[in-house]
Amino acid sequence: MTRFIHDKFAKDYLEELLKNYGEVKLSEKVSGEIKEIDVFFTPDKQQSSNLQILGLLGRFAENPALIEPFRNPASTDEICDCILKLLEVKALLRREAKANKTKLQVSEIPKLWVLTPTVSETRLSSFGTMQKEGWLSRVYFLADALRTAIVAIHQLPQIPETLWLRLLGRGSVQSQAIIELQALPLNHPYQKATLELVYNLRENLRVNQELEADNRELVMRLEPLYQRDREQAKQEGRQQGEQHLIIRQLNRHVGEINESLIERIKGLSLEQLENLGEALLDFSNVADLEIWLNQQQG
Repeated sequence: MTRFIHDKFAKDYLEELLKNYGEVKLSEKVSGEIKEIDVFFTPDKQQSSNLQILGLLGRFAENPALIEPFRNPASTDEICDCILKLLEVKALLRREAKANKTKLQVSEIPKLWVLTPTVSETRLSSFGTMQKEGWLSRVYFLADALRTAIVAIHQLPQIPETLWLRLLGRGSVQSQAIIELQALPLNHPYQKATLELVYNLRENLRVNQELEADNRELVMRLEPLYQRDREQAKQEGRQQGEQHLIIRQLNRHVGEINESLIERIKGLSLEQLENLGEALLDFSNVADLEIWLNQQQG
């Protein structure tokens, strides 16, 4: 049961990160004996330099990609099944190109990225994998014609470039990535949305009575972070309410205040806003407000 919870998290998470850069299809069905591709990504024709913000995952998204994340280490058969999906997609694209009397370009054929927590040297050897210059270690490429790589998430270096992949790991690897995610600047474009997905994962796991040890640990690790962020959200909501109330009162009491002063008011703490609410009754004009704000900054 928990495997499906993690599968849904991985698909939703990858869709959230990639949707601004191209078309994302989840659980895309391919012909033959019905199989599903976890994530089928087609980048926008106008490439975006913003992909760099996703680090190693952004490099995967520079070209059409099939992304197959595994919660448990991918077996030989599972990796072969992923390669079969890729070959069926390639065959479909060739048929479409033939029907349209066009030539299928190599750049239009997706690359397959198999994301697995760990992978043994024996399994890597059985696929004849190799490291490529210019790529991080632990990204193992198969022969070029297969357009496939196996990514050992738990063995990736712990650097910002790998953060968005390590979040798909498990145990201490995923927990450490969540800590790094929480430490990102509040204005980071993917921090808030990703944390919400992580919290959804926590909620879905909590209702399951028979959790594996690493899932129980994940729920426990997320609890204080979840409670703190919810309390912060409440505080921010209260603070925004105070801002709007005081700005309305100032406009009535001293006249229309300009955008520069409004921005300075928005930069005040909740305690300062409450103090301003008391002090504004003594203001005669906008100049009094400016003097008060200068004193706060001083």
